[in-house]
Amino acid sequence: MSQGFDYIIVGAGTAGCLLANRLSADPHKRVLLIEAGGKDDYHWIHIPVGYLHCIGNPRTDWCFKTEAEAGLNDRSLRYPRGKVLGGCSSINGMIYMRGQSRDYDHWADITGDDTWRWERVLKAFRKHESHWRLDKPDTAPAGFAALHGPLPGRKGEWRVEQQRLRWPILDAFAAAANQAGIPATGDFNAGTNEGVGYFEVNQRKGWRWNTAKAFLRPTTYGRPNFELWTGAQVQKLRLLHDDTGLRCAGVEVLTPHGLERPWLNAGGEVILSAGAIGSPHLLQLSGIGPAALLQKVGIPMVLDLPGVGGNLQDHLQIRTVYKVQGARTLNTRAASLLGKALIGLEYAVRRSGPMSMAPSQLGAFTRSSPDKTWPDLQYHVQPLSLDAFGEPLHRFNAITASVCNLNPTSRGWVAATSPDATVAPAIKPNYLSTAEDRHVAAQSLRVTRNILAQPALAPFKPEEYKPGPQYQTEEDLARMAGEIGTTIFHPVGTCRMGRREDPGAVVDSRLRVLGVRGLRVADASVMPTITSGNTNSPTLMIAEKLAGWLVG
Repeated sequence: MSQGFDYIIVGAGTAGCLLANRLSADPHKRVLLIEAGGKDDYHWIHIPVGYLHCIGNPRTDWCFKTEAEAGLNDRSLRYPRGKVLGGCSSINGMIYMRGQSRDYDHWADITGDDTWRWERVLKAFRKHESHWRLDKPDTAPAGFAALHGPLPGRKGEWRVEQQRLRWPILDAFAAAANQAGIPATGDFNAGTNEGVGYFEVNQRKGWRWNTAKAFLRPTTYGRPNFELWTGAQVQKLRLLHDDTGLRCAGVEVLTPHGLERPWLNAGGEVILSAGAIGSPHLLQLSGIGPAALLQKVGIPMVLDLPGVGGNLQDHLQIRTVYKVQGARTLNTRAASLLGKALIGLEYAVRRSGPMSMAPSQLGAFTRSSPDKTWPDLQYHVQPLSLDAFGEPLHRFNAITASVCNLNPTSRGWVAATSPDATVAPAIKPNYLSTAEDRHVAAQSLRVTRNILAQPALAPFKPEEYKPGPQYQTEEDLARMAGEIGTTIFHPVGTCRMGRREDPGAVVDSRLRVLGVRGLRVADASVMPTITSGNTNSPTLMIAEKLAGWLVG
């Protein structure tokens, strides 16, 4: 390279696209965005139901797998991560969710930095959001503007819309949840999440709205100070020792044209936005991580930073299935060629119907037991069922009520297995490895059974298919939770924020890698604890916070 860059962003996913937009807005700063995957020009990325064709597809997914999990009865799980412009926002469930206010207040306590408190992060969320209710001020409930911005709507890039279909069986589930003591809600993002209602989604007029559309097109692409490299995998960071210590001087990138070494201008920064798997893996490949791991793998150690790759947290969804009668579900609606044709026609004409579906339509937040101060369970309810993701739908009508523990105490890790950047790291979430998580899992199945037993669902004669009514004891329920549980694709925490004296911290509260100048991490890996809900929009907020610090 004949010239350097002021910012090199590794990973054009959820966080990287926003950062590229914000940082390149200054015409005096040269910005390079590097993506190992390809462009988001695959048609199934943009059709909401296309996640079925993107997850497990090496064109759009890294196709990782976990190590065998004892808590899941020695099963290994597929572990999807986006490998395309937009990252996981191009293949995820599109659910718009901020989390709970307590999540961010806890981050502030951990880091000692009040800029992470709920009332402060709200400003970062609001800066890029464009909410459907803000288009129609008369539909906004009291207090909505204080949480989501001034009325009428702003022109934020991150579009939030209502889903474009409803299912009577899901309406009945919502009514049953009300009867079980879960209130109705029209806003999951007011700070507590508690209630039941249809999820809002990151879509625009029936199309998926990923971060590449939101933040790269059209403005960022046209800037002369911005470069985007796709199909370019960063091999490692270029780290140098000078009189002031260790600093990051650039990166080494394998592109279709060979090995490139873009370097930083004086005072420039590399920002890792490769996600909760990619960012710690790249640090380890560069010699930053636990000394024992680096020695074992044969990577020369540059900086012993024990927390890199540790603290992995994820939401394990326990997929309960109930057969129903007298209700229309996708299982039978999509069973015939005619049914599939009608579904396709509805989407082509109206951009609605099952092809516009997020993977989960109805949501609920509640408590696993009355002594819980905050909701600690989240439901993703679907008008369909199947044995495992990617397999055919069942031939009988059924619904799936997936429930997850929002605040798991189990902790796992990500570890390099080779100095070769093309070799996938080992991923070990350690699901259900604590007594507390096993107890909450058993309790969540009891909560689900209570909802399904309410009068509102009685006309549909729900019959428990998975895990099965024969399992009643705490031990049986915890074991079956491990049998039917799977990832909901929310890995976080592997480069966690913390105070400088915290031995497990990787970055400080301003996302600077401890012990290395010119290097930051901005993605879900920096979360010290997982947010209480879907993690995509909180990751955008993290990027927005960093952009504010860098550009003012």
